[in-house]
Amino acid sequence: MKKVLWICNIMLPAVARELKLPYSNREGWLSGIFERVLQAKAPFELGVCFPLERMPEGLGQDGGKEAGFWIKGVKCYPFAEDLGHPEKYEESLEERFQEIFEDYKPHMVHIFGTEFPHALAAVRAFGKPERTLVGIQGLCGEIAKVYMAGLPERVRRRVTFRDLIRQDSLRQQQEKFILRGKHEAEVIKGCGYVTGRTGFDREGTAKLNPGAKYLTMNETMRQEFYSGSWELESCERHSLFLGQGDYPLKGMHFVLEAMERLLPDYPDLKLYVAGNSVIEKGTWKQRLKLSGYGKYLLELISRYHLEGKVVMTGKLSTLQMKERFLACHTFLCPSVLENSPNTVGEAMLLGVPVAASAAGGIPDMVRDGQSGLLFPAGDGKALAETISRMWDEEKDREGLTLAQRLSRQAVLSASVAHDGETNYLRLLEIYREILQDFEE
Repeated sequence: MKKVLWICNIMLPAVARELKLPYSNREGWLSGIFERVLQAKAPFELGVCFPLERMPEGLGQDGGKEAGFWIKGVKCYPFAEDLGHPEKYEESLEERFQEIFEDYKPHMVHIFGTEFPHALAAVRAFGKPERTLVGIQGLCGEIAKVYMAGLPERVRRRVTFRDLIRQDSLRQQQEKFILRGKHEAEVIKGCGYVTGRTGFDREGTAKLNPGAKYLTMNETMRQEFYSGSWELESCERHSLFLGQGDYPLKGMHFVLEAMERLLPDYPDLKLYVAGNSVIEKGTWKQRLKLSGYGKYLLELISRYHLEGKVVMTGKLSTLQMKERFLACHTFLCPSVLENSPNTVGEAMLLGVPVAASAAGGIPDMVRDGQSGLLFPAGDGKALAETISRMWDEEKDREGLTLAQRLSRQAVLSASVAHDGETNYLRLLEIYREILQDFEE
């Protein structure tokens, strides 16, 4: 049986639960593929690599060599990586992957994402482009170009105490993405096959490696988002939900600008933002931890008289995220650049009305006026007009508002794009194509 080795950006939750270790839902869509592989008894043997900042004592040890361990019939290989500094490349990762490849002897490797050092280390250590498949999530090189997202020059130059201590000012953040983009370019040049979902990622990877074969494959979302349905009658009217807002690319400053315009007509307006909060200032410690971008957001909240209108939820579990989706009137994706954000896919599966920027690969997910509404990236005025249009209460002949019509079509569209069985069968097709000429 052919051996396929996955190289992931996170430890899969199923593995973490077996090891009784904490885990992240950051890329929960990986679990959708993993569970499908296990349930369908895949026609290949699977191995999985994943990063750990610190290797637990005795985990995977075999006479001093980290040879991996078995969980649910899957060979697992942890590798040590500084996840807090993905712009730094460590050659020791190549040695670790050489150990893994020697032990597992994979017929092909499937790397999920290009943006972390381990992707480049794996490509270099494996050295077989014809057996290397890379799944595109985002493109760091393109992100770096637009990272400042229209911020005023004074904000771009700002360095807070937190930024100085962490060496993480806005300019430094952009420089880090530039470095990651250079590593990413080598990853893409070192593979023979690429999976993607949008015209944006197809064009971007073709520029870097025109010889790589591009294979279209959609993503399967987290299982929890395949049940449940948004209802206008039960949502919190005039509430917005933003999946992340801790750095400029995500466009929270544009949302605040739009809210100022909306406030006179919708005094009950409220914005909920998931993920890391960068605007906490209740204690002196929190004020010391404010980033340059966080201070700018606070300035906008004050300038636009939005105190009490912005709620930072903190990190949410999968079920909490689902509850927040279903409770909002509109889900926003105002990023200046995205490939195919999973939050948009999850919102659409639930039928949550989506307003998103027409940037990157988003128009391949959201059909303007059909399954959601699009607006020009970086345009706060257009965003406000789009939200106002979304909240129009006028009903059609069927008694449905625009938000309800978009909700229905979003579910139909997303159910096709993110169908687990279809995507699993497509994955098998891709593996067969790569492995068809391989002689055991």
